[in-house]
Amino acid sequence: MPTDPELDLEALRARYRAERDRRVRPEGAAQYRGAEGGFGYYADDPHAAPGFTRDPLHDRVEVVVVGGGFGGLLTAARLRMAGVDSIRVIEKAGDFGGTWYWNRYPGIHCDIESSVYLPLLDELGYVPEWKYSPGAEILRHAQAIGRHYGLYRDACFRTGVTELRWEDPDWLVSTDRGDRIRARYVVVSSGTLDRPKLPGIPGIDTFEGHTFHTSRWDYGYTGGDANGGLTGLADKRVALIGTGATAIQVVPHLGRDAQHLYVFQRTPSSVDYRGNRRTDPGWAASLEPGWAVRRRENFLRVVTGNPVDEDLVADAWTGSAHLLRNLVPTDVVLMSPEEEEIADFRKMNELRARVDALVEDPATAEKLKPWYRYACKRPTFSDEYLQTFNRPNVTLVDTADYGGVERMTGKTLVVGDEEYEVDCVIFATGFEVGRSDVMSGRLPVFGRDGVPLLGSWRTGPRTLHGFYSHGFPNLFHLGPLQNASSVNFVHVLDEQAHHVAEVVAQARKRGACRVEPSAEAESAWVDTIQATAPDLEEFLAECTPGYYNNEGKPRRRQSFGKGPVVFHDLLRDWRESRMDEVLVDGE
Repeated sequence: MPTDPELDLEALRARYRAERDRRVRPEGAAQYRGAEGGFGYYADDPHAAPGFTRDPLHDRVEVVVVGGGFGGLLTAARLRMAGVDSIRVIEKAGDFGGTWYWNRYPGIHCDIESSVYLPLLDELGYVPEWKYSPGAEILRHAQAIGRHYGLYRDACFRTGVTELRWEDPDWLVSTDRGDRIRARYVVVSSGTLDRPKLPGIPGIDTFEGHTFHTSRWDYGYTGGDANGGLTGLADKRVALIGTGATAIQVVPHLGRDAQHLYVFQRTPSSVDYRGNRRTDPGWAASLEPGWAVRRRENFLRVVTGNPVDEDLVADAWTGSAHLLRNLVPTDVVLMSPEEEEIADFRKMNELRARVDALVEDPATAEKLKPWYRYACKRPTFSDEYLQTFNRPNVTLVDTADYGGVERMTGKTLVVGDEEYEVDCVIFATGFEVGRSDVMSGRLPVFGRDGVPLLGSWRTGPRTLHGFYSHGFPNLFHLGPLQNASSVNFVHVLDEQAHHVAEVVAQARKRGACRVEPSAEAESAWVDTIQATAPDLEEFLAECTPGYYNNEGKPRRRQSFGKGPVVFHDLLRDWRESRMDEVLVDGE
């Protein structure tokens, strides 16, 4: 073990473990409840006018894309580029945008630089206005993609797909609007960041004040908009439950505008420097064609430890790339585990020192310090969050020793011996991450001979490259399933969309009747995933609980452990030489 006289390694390990143990709950992820049944109104669409109706559709298109977030948009756009005209996007929300349609809370920005996060910038001739885009700019860009590629023409908004059933040679797509649409191909990109989750607090249904989830922000109650000005809270005592990435952006506005703000925290986030700024016009004018693709590839290589001549983004993500191997698994080894742990301790010490430098009250500062490894939780970045706790009208309530808020009554939230009387409770408790409509069973899928997809996957997902499965012809999945991921997930989605479009284009060109991997090709990929899947259970078991480690009960990831750079190269090589594995000629 390398030595560092400034670090007491054993003391730090012991502190991390003690802080983890304070927060682990025996029920794990079961401590949360979905926005379903009597709580379904938390998932309602506050942005769409009520009373929408339309006649059911009974027609046929070449491709149905389920989901209108960036995954669905990019797939449909790439299919358009490949010459496919008959495309219908079906989306539950009232417009394109995915998570950026739902999330419109005060202060909302992306934590990835806009020039590498926003896709198709070259194609649309757009340069983002900010280094880190506000939500409204991202939503406008999603809508611009829809217009540019003519995707609004046949889109079905405010429509949920209720079943996919293979009826050779098509898929029968049923929806909650009574539609029965036939499609040669179906692409499912319904995402995992659209359905809010709620804490299972006893008495949550007895609270008499106002409540809502941050992903369905109620500006009718708070006043203002995403830029703040929440004048409706001037005489309100507000409770915010949760201190993850959303809360980091919301708290400065709530603290500024509410009569009093109580922030209920189980685990503090790590909060690094942000430094957002407007895009320099001179820099924008100097950009040459292909600039955005080169920049995002550079970012991907840096954060996965691959060598580059220059770090083009040069922000807190790329500056901490050497600490991200447990967040973005890759086969690139930059340092030994012992050296990485020391570097991690140093970084977290810096972030804890930043708390001391910005928060005036020592007791509050101590509660805000993150005691865990850097990659245990998604890092956050803000130049306002920590300072908000210097306001006299802002109170931090540490719930770590009580398993969170213990109960709610008609007017109060209870933690230990303290009762906090409030007028409004806002849940910043995130989403059902990893539980897409398909994986949760909300969208049942039946393949050849009526075999249910989840029944076929009863021992775990079985795909080739994460896209398609034997027995489920012409069905593609997008998302984090038996492939490789990154902190910039839109880049990953664009690579997946490009792959789907290339495969469909080749199937059309060759006159293939089906796109479907053989059982042998599927099994070989499942074996590859098992052989390369990152072994992170030991690391994650030492982390404080959160969605990364299944609330303290980590499971082995079904992902390609060599990282996204290798995976994207693998897909390109496969398209050049082995696409016959999925193209089935007419029988």
